[in-house]
Amino acid sequence: MSLSQSELSRYSRHLILPEVGKLGQETLKASSVLVVGAGGLGCPLLTYLAAAGVGTIGIIDFDVVDESNLQRQVLYATSDIGKSKVDVAKQKLLDLNPHIHVNTYQEPLTSDNAIELFSQYDVIADGTDNFATRYLVNDACVLAGKPNVYGSIFRFEGQITVFNYQDGPNYRCLYQEPPPPGLVPSCAEGGVLGVLPGVVATLQANEVIKVLLNIGNIASGRLILFDALQLSFREVSIKKRNDYEIKELIDYNQFCGVNEMTNNDVDDITVFDLKEKFDKEDTFELIDVREPHEYDICSIESAVLIPMGDLEDSLESLDKSKSYVVHCKSGGRSARAVAMMKEYGFQNVVNLAGGILSWADNIDTALNKY
Repeated sequence: MSLSQSELSRYSRHLILPEVGKLGQETLKASSVLVVGAGGLGCPLLTYLAAAGVGTIGIIDFDVVDESNLQRQVLYATSDIGKSKVDVAKQKLLDLNPHIHVNTYQEPLTSDNAIELFSQYDVIADGTDNFATRYLVNDACVLAGKPNVYGSIFRFEGQITVFNYQDGPNYRCLYQEPPPPGLVPSCAEGGVLGVLPGVVATLQANEVIKVLLNIGNIASGRLILFDALQLSFREVSIKKRNDYEIKELIDYNQFCGVNEMTNNDVDDITVFDLKEKFDKEDTFELIDVREPHEYDICSIESAVLIPMGDLEDSLESLDKSKSYVVHCKSGGRSARAVAMMKEYGFQNVVNLAGGILSWADNIDTALNKY
């Protein structure tokens, strides 16, 4: 696939690299990469792949731009709030480099569409933020025979590696089973330094390009750990395991216990039910199981803050004869808290469905900075 005169000028810094050259740039132009997730990792990943001249880029994400994304998702601007992430990303990437093709998929990645979608691309880059989708991406890459350039971020730490490269280790070689539901908080719950995804995703883009060009020492069998606070890198070896076989895609929400997090034994109330309880001056205690920094951003009046990690130790001090409503940001942590309280003998305890975000949406509280 030849380069136009404009492309020769655009990629001139690549062309003078012996490891890339004109042939390598033509290889990039003929290559295709699917980025799963257009969030914190996906935005810089997409930007650098487009700038590098990867000829066909796919983006799968079903979310819309939210103001809380703008602290780290650098493809988006304030004027993009409420718009489809894949649509905005495509526009920005083509503005950056009109010589590429961008395919968008505004839909969730599922066991039904993953293998067919992955089979259309040379490399899959994982920019997801939850265990269920990571296992799905991994297993689909194994079954489709595609390398998986993996990155993850949390607070001040990031991880990068390349799974399933030339029959190398995959994600299950590192984590054969997911952690118990709720043990590892999400970035929405635990936070993430805004620049961290940029560092990690740039390293992911670097590995994608190396894989496409077959140059350098690919990070297969090596998990690179980055600590932003210490500005340090460590490396952990990943050995190929042969004690399991991936035969088919499964229900990954069930596998990762996502369904357990919304336990059917947990009673929910809506924000309208809660408002009615306030209006009627019902006797109950409202418990907020978020972290202190979340409470400082916004809180429901009269709520008592007991962070999820401190809840079990605090149960002895609570009166089991009283009625309780428990809430968090969006309902996940509080559902687990209600289940825990019921295990300890609390009878009159319910979960606020949708959490404080639902309260804000329906009571017109300004929480878009959350």
